[in-house]
Amino acid sequence: MVNRVALFAGIICLAIAPLAWADAALDAALALFPASSDVLVSLSPEGQEQLEEAIRALRVELGVPDFLDETNETEVGAFSVALENKDVVNKLSQAYYTYADVFLRDLPNQSDTFLKGKQWGFKSLRMNPAFAAFEERDGFVAAVEHETDVPALYWTNGNWLRWAEPRLFDALKSGLAKKSLAISERIVALDPTYICYGPYRTLAAYWQGLPAGPFGRVFTGGPEQDYDKVLDYTCRVVDEPTICAGSSGLVDPICDAYFENRLFFAQYYLIPQKLWADAARVLQSILDDPIGELYPLYNALNQQLAATQLAKVQEHL
Repeated sequence: MVNRVALFAGIICLAIAPLAWADAALDAALALFPASSDVLVSLSPEGQEQLEEAIRALRVELGVPDFLDETNETEVGAFSVALENKDVVNKLSQAYYTYADVFLRDLPNQSDTFLKGKQWGFKSLRMNPAFAAFEERDGFVAAVEHETDVPALYWTNGNWLRWAEPRLFDALKSGLAKKSLAISERIVALDPTYICYGPYRTLAAYWQGLPAGPFGRVFTGGPEQDYDKVLDYTCRVVDEPTICAGSSGLVDPICDAYFENRLFFAQYYLIPQKLWADAARVLQSILDDPIGELYPLYNALNQQLAATQLAKVQEHL
């Protein structure tokens, strides 16, 4: 005769084991997301695997079924998520951005991954009843002006802009320029220090990436490329008193530890302005500094990007 007690105990163990795995996987995933910082993985196959596991764990925690089309705004919007899991939704949006930006560069699925991150960002914003009500009544920009969830705003915007890059004019005609600007300015009002002053980098890239002159205004409905604004925003995150004379100036010495601040200064201001010697100097400074322990993923990535850009800059020296 089968030992019913043993059989029952076995069934209980089988039922508990997946729950225990999910809890452990979620704990490991959440540990990779320090407050107001990058995902804490290395630029390596092991780091990529860690991030993939984190994405799986976050999706399991939210109960996301495999058949859900995460690139579809309507499907993600209709998917039920408990309000206490809003932070998990934000982390999934950040995870998708990071995975696409770092590990899917130049791969076909990069754009769809940014789109997934954008849809989860929208999901998080609309989980706020006040945001949803303002959006329905007064529109998206008005809703943003009342939002206080910085990670939801930041990762929605980041994913949205990166998804829009290969389809820029269509995105601009849909009103992205005004909506993205509203998000970035709202984040600056709430917490400009997020991700080592990431909102200033976003605004610098925004004003450099717009079409120039009257042609740009046709597509954006107002904003156009503006290098004075690019200089102002990048000067807030780099220690360059000569080039930045008369601008707002460096807001915090800690900005130097995050290589993307200097990379953006070179990429979005010095290089377009053909300041080749200064660009080479700034890019070389990124390569000369140790990656450090605070930002292992993005400092390593930005050293690679700096090396690539430096090689191109040196052709002009």
